[in-house]
Amino acid sequence: MQDPFVIGGIPLSSRLFIGTGKYSRNTLIPEVIARSGSQVITVALRRVDPESDDNIVMHIPSHMTLLPNTSGARTAEEAVRIARLARAAGLGNWVKIEVINDQKYLLPDNMETVKATEILAAEGFVVLPYMSPDLSAAIRLKAAGAAAVMPLGAPIGSNRGLQTKELLRILIAEVDLPVIVDAGIGRPSEAAEAMEMGASAVLLNTAIATARDPLLMAEAFREAVTAGRKAYLAGLGPVEEAATASSPLTGFLF
Repeated sequence: MQDPFVIGGIPLSSRLFIGTGKYSRNTLIPEVIARSGSQVITVALRRVDPESDDNIVMHIPSHMTLLPNTSGARTAEEAVRIARLARAAGLGNWVKIEVINDQKYLLPDNMETVKATEILAAEGFVVLPYMSPDLSAAIRLKAAGAAAVMPLGAPIGSNRGLQTKELLRILIAEVDLPVIVDAGIGRPSEAAEAMEMGASAVLLNTAIATARDPLLMAEAFREAVTAGRKAYLAGLGPVEEAATASSPLTGFLF
């Protein structure tokens, strides 16, 4: 299937991005990567400890594209500082901007996110900002130099699914950037639905990491994302209010 997906000059065959948090042991991470087929993985800089014998980066295969995130940042300035530290630590020039002041629902601060994106994009970072799904903010993020926008489907870590579905539809239709649904997806069927809507990719962590069998769940999400993308490319049939017969109701043979 010819379906190019390129971010930051890197062609990606997988549209499933994954995270590194909440696993019972870090040694599961390479197995999850293999079973999911993912090529992009996000990691919080505050969890990277070069002095540790169990440094989380040690468990990430070299072929993966690292997406350090600025988890813990409350302002644009803090996010910029974390991103610069990540690049200086050899984690590459991709960055997922997370600027969060709300400690109950962990909703992103779109205004501070735009500020951080503008600064970092000008410094050559490939910026993927985590955002609340607001069209005006998405347009500003594009103007600021974002490589994609990453609107939430539901509060992060909640596994509640596509609670922002109608807002996501607007972003997918109106923003000329890849839309990567990030946060809240709990079931493979929800990932498939996001892809059927036209999302470019999905990023998820909790749904795999907290499953009874994370490896099997990683496979399930891989297949769901692929199926959803194929359905989008095929073109979903129209939704009708009344029943329509699949075969003619006249000309029966007796």
